[in-house]
Amino acid sequence: MTITLARDKDAPTDAERRMASPLAIRGLTVSYGQKPAVFSVDMTVRAGHMTAIIGPNGAGKSTLLKAALGILKPLAGTVTVLGQPMAWQRERIAYVPQRASVDWDFPTRVIDVVLMGMYGQLGLLGRVRAKHRAQAMDCLERVGMTDFATRQIGQLSGGQQQRVFLARALAQGADLYLLDEPFAGVDAATEQAIINVLKGLRDAGKTVVAVHHDLSTVRDYFDDVFLINTQAVAEGPVATTFTQANLQTAYGGRLAGAQMDALAETLVGAGAGTGAAAR
Repeated sequence: MTITLARDKDAPTDAERRMASPLAIRGLTVSYGQKPAVFSVDMTVRAGHMTAIIGPNGAGKSTLLKAALGILKPLAGTVTVLGQPMAWQRERIAYVPQRASVDWDFPTRVIDVVLMGMYGQLGLLGRVRAKHRAQAMDCLERVGMTDFATRQIGQLSGGQQQRVFLARALAQGADLYLLDEPFAGVDAATEQAIINVLKGLRDAGKTVVAVHHDLSTVRDYFDDVFLINTQAVAEGPVATTFTQANLQTAYGGRLAGAQMDALAETLVGAGAGTGAAAR
């Protein structure tokens, strides 16, 4: 006898969730040699929200992001942006890589880096006009870097370089912003400046997804969280998903006792539950 479970008629199907999601990943697997770095991962990002991707070192956080973008070739899986293949929607996506992966010795000025974000408007041989420079300066103003417009990018501090790359992303005018550890190695002032810009994007209806390592700021910075340790652990709103149980599952005991205690106080104070979010 076959038993069919009734589905809530108001609950969206998986196909409907993928169509509505700015970034939907299904069955993504990426391997380095014989060892999978990401295995059969599903992820559905909510539109107009800020989502943190968290997990221990080597959990596949950055790999997931790069594979979703097509920078790394996955062994299996699909990636859609608003229901369409990633390759069809690249102009709607802005990407800020890890600062350590960039060649900062490349001889170029700050404003030229920001103008690179306008390649969709300019084309490979397009002429940079006054309106484009004005737009680039506006993006620099939003990250507090107008005074450095003519400075060589390699002459800046790490935090300043990160602000410039965020300005380049802003210049794209994207709908989906993907950032790989945007707060790594920056000072407190830069971190606050970056989060203010990202929250402004969210408030304007944009979607932000960031690989994040500082667990103590997840609740203050993000709306949603995705926990991974090679495989997906849990995803959903921070209030119901960023829990002790899910953290212990994701980190497998790698969190120091003092760190776990500090997080526990935050979680208890926020009234968080202990169960994994429904996937």
